Amino acid sequence: MRQVLSAGKTGPGHWVGDGFPVRSLFSHMGGENSHDPFLMLDYAGPHRFDPADRPKGVDVHPHKGFETVTIVYQGEVEHGDSTGRGGVIREGDVQWMTAADGILHKEFHSQEFTRKGGTLEMVQLWVNLPAKDKSAAPGYQSITDAQIPGVDLADAAGRLRVIADSYNGRTGPARTFTPIEVWDLRLNGEKGISLTPPEGQNVTVVVLDGEVTINGSASLAGPATARLGNEGGIRIDAATSAKLLILSGEPIGEPVAAHGPFVMNTQAEIHQAIAEFQSGKFGTL
Repeated sequence: MRQVLSAGKTGPGHWVGDGFPVRSLFSHMGGENSHDPFLMLDYAGPHRFDPADRPKGVDVHPHKGFETVTIVYQGEVEHGDSTGRGGVIREGDVQWMTAADGILHKEFHSQEFTRKGGTLEMVQLWVNLPAKDKSAAPGYQSITDAQIPGVDLADAAGRLRVIADSYNGRTGPARTFTPIEVWDLRLNGEKGISLTPPEGQNVTVVVLDGEVTINGSASLAGPATARLGNEGGIRIDAATSAKLLILSGEPIGEPVAAHGPFVMNTQAEIHQAIAEFQSGKFGTL
């Protein structure tokens, strides 16, 4: 079984713009990169918004050097970026945006969600890119709920949706630069699952809701995370119904230099990224 290297609850919450009340479940911003190749995961909500006349959210801002993965559980988010791509991300949908060489984008509640109000619940995951791919062309993958294969687990234990890579013969739709597994897992109370991520990959178990025990030793009540070693299997047992993300990825193993929305390998590259943004290289939106 994989060793549970660390486990902990989320920190205090903060607002991103006026539309996303988030808690960071882990982050590279503290100067460490122990979840490599994953940089950060923010959990927004669940938060109830009243009907409004103006969409809430975050206006135009840049990213460079990594990818953002947005998974919507409740509510609707509307995206637009400087590549000309965009659209509404609905319940169960995933947006996989490759910032790479530089992109501008904006995220707001959808017009329909704004008009009706409702509960918003989503996560945004930042995935690092290796140095050789940080200069790749920006890209956008719009992945609908219907495109994500689901696997019903044995013994009525729950269901697993395959967003990236594969599970039990089903392959997810997301295209990735490095080997990554992203699995959206729901477990029923008093049920469990055994998983075998590829050897050598770092694994993070994200518990968004519910209570689980990992490998018989670490008990977590969501929202919380556990970081595991890179050898062996995983056993997750749910005391209550639980909602989880399983993140597994091959470590990139390169230096990380970060400044706000820019993630590069050196401080010199950060200064260059800022200059490129200020000069308009990321396009217009």
